[in-house]
Amino acid sequence: MCAKKTGSIEDIAVVGIDIGKDTFHLVGFDRSGQLVMRKQIKRLALNTTFEQLPRCIVGMEACLSAHFVSRTLRGMGFEPRIIPAIYVKPFNKGQKNDYNDAEAIAEAALRPNLRTVSEKDQDQLDLQALHRVRARLVSRRTATINQIRAFLIEQGITVRTGLRALKNSFETILEQRRDEISPRMRGILIGLYGDWLWLDKRIEDVSGEIEEISHTEENCANIMTIPGIGPMISTAMVAAVGKGEAFDRGRDFAAWVGLVPRQFSTGGRTILGRITKRGSRYLRMLFVQAAKVIMMRPHRWSDFSFGSWLTEAVARMPRNKAAIALANKLARTAWSILRNGTRFDAPQDAAMEAI
Repeated sequence: MCAKKTGSIEDIAVVGIDIGKDTFHLVGFDRSGQLVMRKQIKRLALNTTFEQLPRCIVGMEACLSAHFVSRTLRGMGFEPRIIPAIYVKPFNKGQKNDYNDAEAIAEAALRPNLRTVSEKDQDQLDLQALHRVRARLVSRRTATINQIRAFLIEQGITVRTGLRALKNSFETILEQRRDEISPRMRGILIGLYGDWLWLDKRIEDVSGEIEEISHTEENCANIMTIPGIGPMISTAMVAAVGKGEAFDRGRDFAAWVGLVPRQFSTGGRTILGRITKRGSRYLRMLFVQAAKVIMMRPHRWSDFSFGSWLTEAVARMPRNKAAIALANKLARTAWSILRNGTRFDAPQDAAMEAI
């Protein structure tokens, strides 16, 4: 059974919103924890509904449109808190439904030590959208290339690995193996190759836009002074965490990215395992790629302040493990630079191929 309302809306202290595509479910509690509101509204009625409520804490799960709703309510004088779904789950009671979810969100929003998601402004959302579009295009291009390779293998034709190898030999294969490839399959392959070229152009356009933003945005420009870090990482980081105010220290950011060891600790005994791989998979991939780029050029390590550390790390641990450790260091350094508005101590002429 659902709890009955026992108080007045004027006493409301916290509201939990379960955000849906067309409808929102609201549950409100007063300071004593009594249920005072339980309502379903249309998305378009958000402003009208909250204009009638006293200013209070408003909790919502991190999801699509959560940042838009948060900005809207903050402009009306409320205190919005965007909460990761994983932190809401322990407060769920009974079976899953929209009102129970909203109630759990309201209870989670009152926890004093609960970490919330930083509210993104419109520029961050735009930059995040560019990265998501680019990631989708890259994924589609990879799928297209793999399909071309698969169809060629079905014709008994293999090409060495690598994007450039296939692109450079594609037209030659069609010409020299004309008798082995049927006219219909030839048309299919040419169509796929056209898709590939179109995706290349789209990726180049989106990447160019991201690079342009990275040079005009001060925080991105500061982060790019770190070796191995270029427009992709700097803009993705700013889009994800803003100025990094959600984290107290660099290690917290590295943990959020998923670059710290998983702990299995009990009875005072600490056991560390593989990295957690929690948080932003996209950012983690970019930082690891940057670390591997740096590790490919050991003759440049002496140019950087962490060069001696990296040399010792490679000597005492497997290379892949050292790459993860370097990615962790890059992430922590990037957070420090972002938070303090400083630049890296390496000279600009020592910069490497950056991501």
